[in-house]
Amino acid sequence: MTANGIDTAGRACPLRYRYGAQALANAPPRATDTLYVIGGLYGNVPALDTIEQMAASEAGPVTLCFNGDFNWFNVDDEGFRAINQRVLSHQAILGNVEAELSSDGNDAGCGCAYPEQVDAAVVERSNRIHARLKATARRNVDLTQRFAQLSMFARFEIGRCGVGVVHGDADSLAGWRFGADEIDRPDNEKWLHSTFDSAQVDVFSSTHTCEPVLKLVARGEQRAAVINNGAAGMPNVGGRFPGLITRIALTPSPFSTAYGTCVADAHIDAVPVVYDQNRWMEIFVANWPARSDAHLSYFSRITSHNF
Repeated sequence: MTANGIDTAGRACPLRYRYGAQALANAPPRATDTLYVIGGLYGNVPALDTIEQMAASEAGPVTLCFNGDFNWFNVDDEGFRAINQRVLSHQAILGNVEAELSSDGNDAGCGCAYPEQVDAAVVERSNRIHARLKATARRNVDLTQRFAQLSMFARFEIGRCGVGVVHGDADSLAGWRFGADEIDRPDNEKWLHSTFDSAQVDVFSSTHTCEPVLKLVARGEQRAAVINNGAAGMPNVGGRFPGLITRIALTPSPFSTAYGTCVADAHIDAVPVVYDQNRWMEIFVANWPARSDAHLSYFSRITSHNF
């Protein structure tokens, strides 16, 4: 990656992705008692079925917020429409996938802004996956046009707990500083504290980096947290957990949790999404048979499960 962060497609971080943590402090808050943050659905319709069933089984109303990359493997028209018609009926923000689906050019590729340690072949396959998805999006322009109306972040209030929902990190839609490889770096600590000060939130809920994270941050007598659900539509932690979503609520989770904490008066948990794996594999392989780009990059992950 070049010094200015802009070089090859798939590793680029477009300037239009950058908003800064202060933007969350100025965002209008939405109040709810129970919030599901659903990142990295990746076009998995059976996972969406399960998530909506989970919400319906809760004792009270649930706000669903899809924080980007709800599209990816759903390159068939039926799958594209099924995901987007349902997701866009809830709260949603942009992921890099959706941001690039509605962009005019292809300079950013998939928009992932992959760091240097990610193999070039993975980046190239991601760009080709996105190009195929973009062709589908152009056939479904009534839905794709709605992506331009989505924000890159959202702010919620759950009791006394202020929550900033982002796709990447506090500053950028494709930022990686809330990722497992970055968040504990010593040179990240000062930035993390200043980020909470600027955003004026108690919790950041993110996705993008595709690996789960829970980071507690001391804030005087209080504490704050960053929670990254990894992926809602794929297994996590080497197949130890299925899809994961983040549940933030005034009441404890009625479901088993993978990890969690409490901040202010809110319960913050990563909740497994146990979807119909057989049905999902049929859908996936129909679009991405052996030796296809998505099969090469993701098949081993989506078929690994020790849960």
